[in-house]
Amino acid sequence: MKKVLLYLNQFFAGIGGEDMADVAPEFREDIKGPALAYQSMLKDSTIIGAIICGDNYMGSNTEKALAEIDSLLEGKEFDILLAGPAFQAGRYGVACGNVAKHIQEKYGIPAITSMHEENPGVEMFKQDVYIMPGGKSAASMKKDIEKIVGLAHRILAGEKRILQEEGGFFVRGIRHQVWLPDGRPAVDRAIDMILKKVKGEEFISELPINLKERVPVAPAIKDLSKANIAMITTGGIVPVDNPDRIQSASATRWGRYDISQLDRLAGGEFKTIHAGFDPAAADADPNVIMPIDAMKHFEKEAFIGKLHPWFYSTVGTGTTENEAARMANEMIPYLKEDGVDAIIMTST
Repeated sequence: MKKVLLYLNQFFAGIGGEDMADVAPEFREDIKGPALAYQSMLKDSTIIGAIICGDNYMGSNTEKALAEIDSLLEGKEFDILLAGPAFQAGRYGVACGNVAKHIQEKYGIPAITSMHEENPGVEMFKQDVYIMPGGKSAASMKKDIEKIVGLAHRILAGEKRILQEEGGFFVRGIRHQVWLPDGRPAVDRAIDMILKKVKGEEFISELPINLKERVPVAPAIKDLSKANIAMITTGGIVPVDNPDRIQSASATRWGRYDISQLDRLAGGEFKTIHAGFDPAAADADPNVIMPIDAMKHFEKEAFIGKLHPWFYSTVGTGTTENEAARMANEMIPYLKEDGVDAIIMTST
């Protein structure tokens, strides 16, 4: 009987929502939530329990959280880790990836999770662990768990080399040298592909290369003393009441804030709501993330022509590329309206 270890966040473990996202790791043997679905689908395997951790806690204290998980697992035996599914939840996806990679490397066992293709955890961890394509929300829970369990059965049965085309997981970029059944040499296969390409016929390359979308470099500003400069941050600097309710991770919202009458951002009036770093320094002096004080100085000294009277803010951690692009497109009309020549984007 194979032994299965699960990883769940605070929500799917039934502890609570955002109010419990800072809960430290704990180990529970009781089977509930997604664990029930896992147990009903697993064959010749039993779930020994689940590691549970709050998404914020894992994101803000990753190394500490992983060390605490090691302490919880001391003396326990398990053959595989199944994490999630994480759907499109960025913090949860990154947490599943971190835990799966750590468990796999430290304990020498396989780890499988599931995420939607836009979850940032996919790009971060697909080369390290098996990640099955999943749905956007918990509505796809059953189907996502079926995919995880299907791959788990093959691995637990002793299959050592599962091709991506057969396993269905995200391409990991791991290449294996294999002998083809027909024994045809590479030169003949290459010529066949060339002939098909010349004829406009379909063919499958044996060396696929994924191309990233490239953003062209903008032309240099010829005269900064006449330039209108705008400030944008992914560091989560907002008024203390966070009027736009920007999320602390996996952001889908942004805000623009008037700085026309300010010489600097004051602590107590502005703060960071970013969940990916210690906020103490940024809360005490928000200018360390959004340097309005320095830009106002440059404006007074005529080093730049003008500082755009608003700064724009969101949170970068866990935010998907698609959401980031959407938010940028929503900001652009405001920048064009004021004739902004360049943007300085600050992070953490």
